[in-house]
Amino acid sequence: MREKQLLIVDDAPLIVHRLRTMLEGMPGLDPITSAGTYGGAIEILQRHPSDIVLLDINLPDRNGIDLLRYIRQHHPSVVVIMCSNQSSSFYRNLCTRIGANYFIDKSAEFESIPDVVMRILDTL
Repeated sequence: MREKQLLIVDDAPLIVHRLRTMLEGMPGLDPITSAGTYGGAIEILQRHPSDIVLLDINLPDRNGIDLLRYIRQHHPSVVVIMCSNQSSSFYRNLCTRIGANYFIDKSAEFESIPDVVMRILDTL
């Protein structure tokens, strides 16, 4: 069975570093790639389709909700975990309606990300 690929899309280098540290070495997951912009994420997805995307809402060039729409249209089998400080019910409901598989509040649920990723890997 091939290892699953994960893409982190977040413009905060500290968050990307923390996520990499939390997830690197997880059985069944390799490689972990990252992008800090909508455009960078599109490039990576076109060249190296990912199995899981950890996606922030706030990006410098376009928002993560637009990227979620793109992923659902062009890569429907990708599991998308929205991971944002924008955790109001409005954003949770919008992202779920568009097709996010999970929504994690960065400020309150960040430490749960490895468990969520492990559960996803067990189902892929």
